[in-house]
Amino acid sequence: MTETSELMSIGEFSSLSRLSVRMLRHYDTHGVLVPASVDPWTGYRRYAASQLRDAADIRNLRDVGFGVSAISALLAARGTPAWPSALQLQRRTLVEELGAAKARLSLITRMLDQGEPMSITIERTTIPAMTVVALHGTVPSYSDEGQLWDRMMPAMSAQQITPAGPCGVIEHDDEFIERDAELSVFLPVASGTTAEPPLEILELPQRDCLVARVVGPYDQISQAHDLIAERMVADGLQRLRDGSLRPSASTGI
Repeated sequence: MTETSELMSIGEFSSLSRLSVRMLRHYDTHGVLVPASVDPWTGYRRYAASQLRDAADIRNLRDVGFGVSAISALLAARGTPAWPSALQLQRRTLVEELGAAKARLSLITRMLDQGEPMSITIERTTIPAMTVVALHGTVPSYSDEGQLWDRMMPAMSAQQITPAGPCGVIEHDDEFIERDAELSVFLPVASGTTAEPPLEILELPQRDCLVARVVGPYDQISQAHDLIAERMVADGLQRLRDGSLRPSASTGI
């Protein structure tokens, strides 16, 4: 048993561990970092020097976003595969949160700049039938479309496939979803082109579409979507599953 004289007061332990007295009491209450000794008469908490390692791990886990219950479980998992697995999962979560924060910053910037002329035009046109090479996949969110392009372009180069026009993306989900968006990115190619997995050749039919042309930063794409939606409502149009348009039944056009 550790001698009482070798223990530190909660204030001393707080100074060395860089955890506030308030948080040490909180961790004690939740069984995360229990004092080595508690005086039964005064309630004074005293800590052993060997508990500084636990305190350091607790502080680090807290600082990377783990809650009290998770910290308690992770301390018990030190030295097992569960420890690095949990850290890797939290790292992926933080990367996603960082991406979301950057998107919010871009939106704020765009909202602040709305008083300036935006180079976005919307026109209704007929897109001719075309042969395309495509890559289908699921990405964390629509803004992560670039992950598919990062896979597709090297695959096209390896198969010596030459694009014949501007790129595009097909959103396969029937509704907007927050996570795990199913997309196909594509590039037009010459008729008769062949491709091997993970690429595929698609024949897109002629389509009646609203086309947004954006000149400027990529973060204007969201506003382009908003303008397309407004135009569809104004013209009484409905979106078909293949991305083409048809008049709404209520408009009679």
